[in-house]
Amino acid sequence: MEQLHPDVKEVLLSEEDIRGIVKRMGEQISADYAGRNPLIVAVLRGAVVFTADLMRAISCPLSVDFMAVSSYGEGAKSSGVVRIVKDLDTKIEGRDVLIVEDILDSGLTLSYLIRMLQNRNPASVEVAAFLVKDVPGNRPAIDPRYVGTHVPDEFIVGYGLDFAERYRNLPYIGVLKPEVYEK
Repeated sequence: MEQLHPDVKEVLLSEEDIRGIVKRMGEQISADYAGRNPLIVAVLRGAVVFTADLMRAISCPLSVDFMAVSSYGEGAKSSGVVRIVKDLDTKIEGRDVLIVEDILDSGLTLSYLIRMLQNRNPASVEVAAFLVKDVPGNRPAIDPRYVGTHVPDEFIVGYGLDFAERYRNLPYIGVLKPEVYEK
């Protein structure tokens, strides 16, 4: 049983749950990319923990690169403005690209990123999202090929996900208490 951080209301996914999800996703990706060498693109910073685990769960050859985009700043809601903070170092023309994302909310930032990468003429661009947030009445702007699991419309932290750069190191996925982010 994980030690609950005092700012966390409840645990949604335990370390064991996370391991099972990553294993399943790694097996699906390995089967789909067998005989190929996909470029895994980790969206920093939130996806770094998931990406590291997912890469170890994929059995086919792969390469990795990193992008950093920002649309949140230090707030709890997206600002709606997407900034590329760090671009890829790898040329992707003719490559199979798999964007690895920690959590898919509205999907607006990710759809912008996909369009930008598609303009570089890759062989394919797919998305592996560890979490998809279920927002009532809202369907994400994109439909990821690989989905770990769905989570409620709450402020989620842990396993790489943060609020104001805190809580990324929690080994589980938890719901942040509202009084923490409503200050």
